[in-house]
Amino acid sequence: MLIREITVTPVAFRDPPLLNAAGVHQPWALRTVVEVVTDEGLTGLGETYGDLDHLDEVRRAATALLGLDVYRHNDLYAAVARSVGDAVVTDRHGLIGAATREKTVDRVFSPFEVACLDIKGKAAGRPVVDLLGGRVRDAVPYSAYLFYKWAGHPGEAEDEFGAALDPEGLVEQARLFVDRYGFRSIKLKGGVLPPMEEADGIRALRDAFPGHPLRLDPNAVWSVETSIEVGRALDGVLEYLEDPTEGIDGMARVAAEAPMPLATNMCVVTPGHLPPAIERRAIGVLLIDHHYWGGLLRSSHIATLCAAFGIELSMHSNSHLGISLAAMTHLAAATPAITHACDTHTPWQAGQDVVAPGALRFVDGAVPVPDGPGLGVELDRDALAVMNEQYEKCGIRARDDATYMRTFEPSFSTRRPRW
Repeated sequence: MLIREITVTPVAFRDPPLLNAAGVHQPWALRTVVEVVTDEGLTGLGETYGDLDHLDEVRRAATALLGLDVYRHNDLYAAVARSVGDAVVTDRHGLIGAATREKTVDRVFSPFEVACLDIKGKAAGRPVVDLLGGRVRDAVPYSAYLFYKWAGHPGEAEDEFGAALDPEGLVEQARLFVDRYGFRSIKLKGGVLPPMEEADGIRALRDAFPGHPLRLDPNAVWSVETSIEVGRALDGVLEYLEDPTEGIDGMARVAAEAPMPLATNMCVVTPGHLPPAIERRAIGVLLIDHHYWGGLLRSSHIATLCAAFGIELSMHSNSHLGISLAAMTHLAAATPAITHACDTHTPWQAGQDVVAPGALRFVDGAVPVPDGPGLGVELDRDALAVMNEQYEKCGIRARDDATYMRTFEPSFSTRRPRW
């Protein structure tokens, strides 16, 4: 079954002012929707980042894939690798680890691989989860992903989530998400306030939700010494501590002293990072992300490798739409080693999506695996057109949390370590 046509559509959707170590989310988040059409008339969907440098590479790769067989996974990957050449696409926010040529190829390849799996599932009349080995769970648990945030973007009305700049605000935010979606675990994006203030926020969440596992992610802006201090202060409180400090060596030093497992989506972002991380015992949990691990099959292979070395798994998330959520859910449903609730930004998108409603829903904090063939979601073309128009008009062409933050706090710095 050959690829006849590929359409690449950039989109933008509203994003709240979510604070993090890199600054604050801009008013618009960017994504790219990929549609792959075969000579047999089947269409597959993929979703990826929307920054212009990445979008340009995706568009070039789309041309290189025309005429290839959707079943020949290795040929598709090789074509993308040739298209990318020596290019290295970087992120201005720096929240998903080092940029490399290998990681650039994996990021560009991922939406096409997902789209081809969608096609193969439709051709076989089976859901993607069956192409990944079959489901080990019928619904995938996700965590309430909390952020410190302003009440609204400066100069705009307060958004539906309100401000969260202290422990009371975090508890209120968590209660909204738990009540609305049924989440049974909670993650706090840290790296915003002095570390012990964030530890106070975690303790407040523990007191308000004593049965919910908690995790904290400061995106590697703490020193080794601060990381150990906070880890010890939160002994018995955290399920895991995510990326407290930078690099495999720094994480290994913290892991030797902290009383809870360390997790990462920053210091291990390509297969080549795993051997030193395993040797140094730097991590106990890896947050896989098919968007930059090269798709669902390669992520599944990494999961098997991690399980062999006793590394547990969760799943990382950026601001995303429903095609990504469907792909994440199929992958997690087929991955036995995922033993922690996955991350998702879906609640922050407040109903904005490019997929038709109904196929994806939260039940007691989990998303049931879609039943339809392939990914089990259909494109809402009216919504796609609206979001594409928003992209054209919003004026943002790359995520840049730091520059947006400096609009309001000119002295803001992204230095590491900050504390």
